[in-house]
Amino acid sequence: MDEVAKAVEECARAAKLAAPSLAAASAEAVDAALTGMAERLLAHRDEILEANQADVERAKAEGMSAGLLDRLTITPERLTGMAEQLRLLAGAPHQERSVDVSTLDGGLKLVERRRPVGVIGANYEARPNVTVDVASQLVKSRNGGVLRTGSAALGSAQRLREVVIAPALTEAGIDADCVQLVPRVEREAASALVRLPDLVPLVILRGSGDSTRALATEAAVHGVRTLAHADGGGVLYVDRGADVTKARDLVFASLDRLGVCNRLNLLLIHEGIHDDVWPGIADALAERGVTPSLAPHEHAIGYEWALDSDREATVTVAKVGALADAVEIANEQTSGLAAGIATEDTSAAEAFFDGYTGTGVFWNAPTRLLDGFKLLAVPETGINLDKVPGPRGPVTYTDLYVRQYAVLPA
Repeated sequence: MDEVAKAVEECARAAKLAAPSLAAASAEAVDAALTGMAERLLAHRDEILEANQADVERAKAEGMSAGLLDRLTITPERLTGMAEQLRLLAGAPHQERSVDVSTLDGGLKLVERRRPVGVIGANYEARPNVTVDVASQLVKSRNGGVLRTGSAALGSAQRLREVVIAPALTEAGIDADCVQLVPRVEREAASALVRLPDLVPLVILRGSGDSTRALATEAAVHGVRTLAHADGGGVLYVDRGADVTKARDLVFASLDRLGVCNRLNLLLIHEGIHDDVWPGIADALAERGVTPSLAPHEHAIGYEWALDSDREATVTVAKVGALADAVEIANEQTSGLAAGIATEDTSAAEAFFDGYTGTGVFWNAPTRLLDGFKLLAVPETGINLDKVPGPRGPVTYTDLYVRQYAVLPA
């Protein structure tokens, strides 16, 4: 365990030493690095896909579920999409680094300066694309980074850093050591990452609920702040005023991928429309290869199927007597990630929007849209569900700064 902690600390020290190079980089240099990453993704397509295929084959042999394998896989189409997202991020406006706030007595003025955190850590599951997503967001926000991914995706992540991220930073005149990848597969590396407040004061946590909450608790003990994406699962309430065809199509659209946090997880149907809408919904579920879990349920109604390797192709279905019942269930018995309403009744939609307290709320739209790229046209580092002031929802480069108040002559 000492060797694991030592490896993580070495990465953190290297990132901190190199971070000033990125913090001082011009907007042109930052965007050149991102454009270079996009170009290198395509130029090194074959070796990236080869490394990823090795990860996938190893995971298959170890019995990884279909949904998790889908997360792990980089297809040629996904690789092209990753490159396109990098280009869009390169073209996105940079944060204002200094904003005038007010004029003070004595010929002074107050300015809000927005500074990088310094070094931000990230612990995430077996998704190779997240290596690029997070690294690019850190570069755009001028923060150094220490990335730690699960063992299943480490080979892909290492290849991405070696042939895409590091060379692109170097070519842009930025010290490539500012973005580090922990080379160890042990789970203890995640714990080590949240114990370094002087080197890595903020860590982004993505993964299953229990493990992420445990890391967040450990981080708090050591004085490290976290942005956690612990739980997922989208909710759809089919109101009595719903259009039957739209409801069916929403269910279908919400289940295009099963191993993601914003997929349909819980379907609530008003009892007054259940018999009319159910045949179409049952057909949509069958077409997606998804099994409905019907009452009486032998599990918590908000059970997150995406994390169940044996039953991820499942959606919980329940009848409700009123819109208020659906809102209460979504607020009290689910993660609070996202909930939608299918209805043609404007007053019902407004009541649902006013009542639901979660991170994303949708009207005749799938919760799958709760995604940084789909909503904001840039990749995300994760989706934050905290009910405190600060970044909530998809966290992007515009959120990764700290404020500094400066008083100077007007």
